[in-house]
Amino acid sequence: MTQLLRDTKDMFRDVTFLRKTVMIALPVAMQGMLNTVVNLVDNLMIGSLGSTAIASVGLANKVFFVFTLLVFGVNSGSGILAAQYWGNKDVKNIRRVLGAALTLAVTAAVVFMIPAFLMPEMMMRIFTTSQASIEMGAAYLAVAAFSYPCTALTNTYVAMLRAVNRVKEPVVISCIAILTNICFNYIFIFGKFGAPAMGVVGAALATLIARVTEVILILCVVYLGKTPLACRLKELFGWSREFLIKFFVTALPVIINEFVWGLGTTVYSMAYGRMGDDAVAAITIATTIQDIVVVLFQGLSAATAVILGNEMGAGKLKRAEGYARNFFILQFMVTMATALFCVGMRWSFISLYQPGISDEVAASVSRCIIVFGLFMPFKMFNYVNVVGVLRSGGDTAMCLFIDTSGVWFIGIPLAFIGGLVLKKPIHIVYAMVMLEEVYKAVIGYARYRKKKWLRNLAV
Repeated sequence: MTQLLRDTKDMFRDVTFLRKTVMIALPVAMQGMLNTVVNLVDNLMIGSLGSTAIASVGLANKVFFVFTLLVFGVNSGSGILAAQYWGNKDVKNIRRVLGAALTLAVTAAVVFMIPAFLMPEMMMRIFTTSQASIEMGAAYLAVAAFSYPCTALTNTYVAMLRAVNRVKEPVVISCIAILTNICFNYIFIFGKFGAPAMGVVGAALATLIARVTEVILILCVVYLGKTPLACRLKELFGWSREFLIKFFVTALPVIINEFVWGLGTTVYSMAYGRMGDDAVAAITIATTIQDIVVVLFQGLSAATAVILGNEMGAGKLKRAEGYARNFFILQFMVTMATALFCVGMRWSFISLYQPGISDEVAASVSRCIIVFGLFMPFKMFNYVNVVGVLRSGGDTAMCLFIDTSGVWFIGIPLAFIGGLVLKKPIHIVYAMVMLEEVYKAVIGYARYRKKKWLRNLAV
């Protein structure tokens, strides 16, 4: 305990560390918060159409969720190398990393877009047996699918900008895209200013317009702002055999990790979807509210990966080790504060959805948020440890094992046992699923202590 207090005091005295952390974590968290606000506004507007509308759009977006996790895996793995190359000021290889990441991300977008557009009902049947949800969700999915390539381009450039410590511009662009999304949501969902009332299809169209706007603006920032990513087409490619080996050894486990983990968490939705529209509506609303606090840890884990990557790329391993310890202290402090906020304010958020949802759904949402608060210390430690610390030094194979084993060997079996065999209410099933976070925290902490992540990949 004495050592912990000493480390905490040392962290607060380290002005350089705190400044770097705030400069990276705050814009990333703000960007995540803005995206969460859009999801919240989407849900509120769609929620006025009833529980089935919330459930259908929530399930349709599971396709987008798996796709974005795959892209996140590409960008997270690529960002590891880019951050370390930036620590070594190797712009030439950063541009090659960008080219490889763009190739993989856009390919993934096309692979997901084609079936979502051509076979939307078949995609929806994976998640639910409710015919009303299938029809409504398919209509939404067929339009939203065209936004996937734009998302792939935007997210890749944003991740690479973070790696070179350019984090402010993406936040401004997100603000513009979010305002665009909200305005067109209002116009197309409810039929304002002479537009037809399109319901959930209007929400999908608004999303598409916002994503197109976003990618145009991010490319303007990259090239007109003359960032390190502004380069000729040939500089994105021309990969050597040595480069490709290093790229895929580092990035491939992360890509597989995020895709398999995302696929696993989507299987949870298959269990929830067979528990009824009210259960899906409850977990969808609860997740949206939870995302408001989770963005803080997304920012913290992003700052962890970039700052530790920069330090290790510059050969400063001892400083990186000390910074990792600081990040865990920060994570614990922020977790305690946000857990109390989330649980204490839950009814204020839930009331925004009423009277669109029933009292039973509202009560289920409340219980799910309490469950989330109880498991937050484990979940948020995993965010910072796996996405930040372990990946920053290229310990990606172990991260793959931790994430995928937790989902597939613990979370998924318990979701189906709790929901379909034991017939438990949604908050109990959610609590059973969250036990995977305890398992991951135990395994992840043991791995952190071994220090195999403490490596310079830029040499």
